[in-house]
Amino acid sequence: MKPIIPEDERSKEPLDSERIIYHPDMIKANEWVINEYEAPFREICIFVPCAKRKPYHESPSHKKFDRIIFGLVKPEDVHIVTFGTCGIAPRELDTEYPFMHYTFMMGKCNVTKIKRDFIKIESERIAAYLEKTRANYRHRIAYCIGDFRTAMEKALEMVDIKVDIVPRESTIQRMIQPNKPFIYNSLSSKEYLQDFSDAITDAFGLPRREVGLKEDLSVDDTDWYVL
Repeated sequence: MKPIIPEDERSKEPLDSERIIYHPDMIKANEWVINEYEAPFREICIFVPCAKRKPYHESPSHKKFDRIIFGLVKPEDVHIVTFGTCGIAPRELDTEYPFMHYTFMMGKCNVTKIKRDFIKIESERIAAYLEKTRANYRHRIAYCIGDFRTAMEKALEMVDIKVDIVPRESTIQRMIQPNKPFIYNSLSSKEYLQDFSDAITDAFGLPRREVGLKEDLSVDDTDWYVL
């Protein structure tokens, strides 16, 4: 596969600032996804937020999400699409430039204008991807909180396509921790992952299963699974 943006066509502008959403190469890459990329036909598309570690699929958070997803359904039935600071990055493109190379995390941005612009730009990208892939998936799930969730919700106001957004609002309200830097808690929380698991089993008409937890000290990580 040819690179999305050839090396001799890449901008010299750094990929580590809060202006990442305006970066010319991030704009080009997202335009390529919307206009050139051919999405697979799958039973379900699952949207998950981008991660600090690249490529996303090797990050601790995405590994946890994958344990839930692939503990329930076959890989050939699922298409994972990452969204957020990166815009829209299908799983098979997450080793590509610039998705693999930027370092700024929008979740840590406190500049009101940039956050407002992000939600507008990202919601438009999500809506465009949903419209582009209208016939590619039978079901769609978005696992997100905070500004990413707001962008997904606004995208759904632009298109008449159903996306199940989880965690449920009632779960989020129970999990709020007002005195912490990130008040909504982590998407790796068992309560949130249970909503995620339930959405997947409901989409496939499967019995709901309990999300379990064990400590995997060999990798110094939390290992989620479904019982």
